[in-house]
Amino acid sequence: MKPLVPRRVAVLGCGYVGVPVALLAVAAGHDVVAIDTDPDRIVQLQAGKSYIVDVTDADLADALGSGRLLPTADPNTLAGFDIVLITVPTPLDRDGDPDLTLVEAAAKHVAAQLEPGCTVVLESSTYPGTTQDIVLPILECSGLRAGIDFHLGYSPERIDPGMGLAGLRAVPKIVAGINDASTAVIAEFWRALVAEVVVAPDIRTAELAKLFENVFRLVNVSLVNELAQHARALGADVRQALALAETKGFGFMRFHPGVGAGGHCLPVDTRYLSWQIRTLSGTPAALIETASRINDSMPTYVADRIVSGLDRRGVAIESARIVAVGVTYKRDVADLRESCALEVIRALRRYGAEVVIVDPTIPEGLQVLPRVTADIVNTACGFAVLVGHTGLDLNLISTANYVFDACGVLPTAPNIEHL
Repeated sequence: MKPLVPRRVAVLGCGYVGVPVALLAVAAGHDVVAIDTDPDRIVQLQAGKSYIVDVTDADLADALGSGRLLPTADPNTLAGFDIVLITVPTPLDRDGDPDLTLVEAAAKHVAAQLEPGCTVVLESSTYPGTTQDIVLPILECSGLRAGIDFHLGYSPERIDPGMGLAGLRAVPKIVAGINDASTAVIAEFWRALVAEVVVAPDIRTAELAKLFENVFRLVNVSLVNELAQHARALGADVRQALALAETKGFGFMRFHPGVGAGGHCLPVDTRYLSWQIRTLSGTPAALIETASRINDSMPTYVADRIVSGLDRRGVAIESARIVAVGVTYKRDVADLRESCALEVIRALRRYGAEVVIVDPTIPEGLQVLPRVTADIVNTACGFAVLVGHTGLDLNLISTANYVFDACGVLPTAPNIEHL
């Protein structure tokens, strides 16, 4: 089987990975079919309206205007593809275990349209073995053999929401194939889309590398958050301690305390690895699971600190009107996935507080105010700065009766309490 140069690309899953990748493929000169089961997404894409932070309406208009991008909800448009990228979500089920339902469904759609010589690449974050143990058998139900009749591989996404398409192109892309021929085809495809391609020795190692990146961040974020919880009892300022440690210049990487790590990569993807380790070995991945528990505990800890701060000022939480500033999972990004700030707000409401949300990144009409005003400051019992978005009126917020600053954006003052 000779490697081919892909001409017709199909992207299964039009989310925060699939849409940017589809546009990179269009820019490289490919004809791209972008498929999603959500009809609302397809309608927006067809109308040139982007719901992805890294893709502007102008980016989408350019792709549509080229005539090389077809957003559709019809899986039958897969027919005749040269290369298909599976970019569907990999969530957790009700028990907190991996849920690969969407990956399996996508693989079944691909298997129905599989032809000799084509290439299938899984891009979704998942545990080692998914490509070969789950996707491969489904595809081979077609009667074709992976590595002989068609190419198969894995190439993990490395998207940091807010980076834009130019940022995505600059991030090295890991690729792996089931054999050398598959690896060569997948590497050739991605070299036309990004600045650098890194070839992994095998698929399982590539799958592990993606989760390793996420676990590294989760463990370090959880470590600094645990220290933030105990620093006051130690009579120390955790942020100043971090700043001092950073002056070492080697052997240290600074992570910042906050309300917890949200998004998909840290709280969700890392559980794929800890679940697989526990399943295969019968023993827990103790450090990873501990880090997850610490991360999960942070929103309640922050809410309790706010309750205590108000109580010291004679304000009962049941009668308190609190303004929560920032509700997304990341600064300057309108993304609510696994937002720890949302969990803080839910905890405060469970305690009986009235919570008003201010977030300049969230579209109006979603019960979220776009900015802090003097009237909001004057009518609130306290403020909770949960995400330090650029453009917030920090001077005005600092005049409130009580402010809990969970992200270190405000100065030290009698009315301001820091995490």
